Amino acid sequence: MSTREAVRADALFASCLQASQRPADTDVRAAVVDTLGRLGETGCAGEVAVEFGDHPEYAAHRMTWALDMIDRSYRD
Repeated sequence: MSTREAVRADALFASCLQASQRPADTDVRAAVVDTLGRLGETGCAGEVAVEFGDHPEYAAHRMTWALDMIDRSYRD
């Protein structure tokens, strides 16, 4: 995984987008751009850290989803 993919996954994790919405690739990319614009890389990483500290079982599932979605949505 590249640093770029990790930053995108953090941003998607910190976004309001939910797995239950079954988002399209364009929705995932828009959520990443929006969340990075609002929180920045450090803010997204901070949100991830808080969730892993408070709700590790939920956070692990959401991060797996985020990584899968980033891989799918940014595949060239």
